[in-house]
Amino acid sequence: MTEFDFLSSVDDVPPTPILIAPQAVLRTPARPVRPEDMSLLRDSLPGMFSAMYKAPGIGLAAPQIGLGLRFALVDVADEGTRDPILMINPEVISESDEMAAREEGCLSLPNQYAEVVRPHAVRVRYRTLDGRVEERDADDLLATCMQHEIDHLDGILFVDHLSSLKRNMLMRRLAKEQKARR
Repeated sequence: MTEFDFLSSVDDVPPTPILIAPQAVLRTPARPVRPEDMSLLRDSLPGMFSAMYKAPGIGLAAPQIGLGLRFALVDVADEGTRDPILMINPEVISESDEMAAREEGCLSLPNQYAEVVRPHAVRVRYRTLDGRVEERDADDLLATCMQHEIDHLDGILFVDHLSSLKRNMLMRRLAKEQKARR
């Protein structure tokens, strides 16, 4: 079974609710996925894919749906096509010296955006759904997305890469918007 097996019915699956900051699980490092977690991981994928695509977003980490497990989805394919990557127990194993600034947002911090500086290119090692270890070189948007999702697995939000002034401003605005929605 691959991540592509979930795509045929993803539009018919209700999206799993995405947690909004400041939920504690978003700030807690996720534990590695173990063999006994694979059933739960597989069961969570259809709702996660649905949530990511319907949001719409280009990445979603397990802590964002309340699971403290180290796995995440990314898909930066052009609109209308899908090319998902499921990363189980991912780690950045190398990064470029060249840095790049890109505007980031997050499904757990809706409507909040800021320019974040990260390495332009990375090499990421992760397991696939069928247990293979893969290494993937990524640059540009894919590198940013992979780093963003791996940060989630470490309890880090994109706002943690900002100055405390900018971070506090965004978090206050998020709290105000969430309060207004209630």
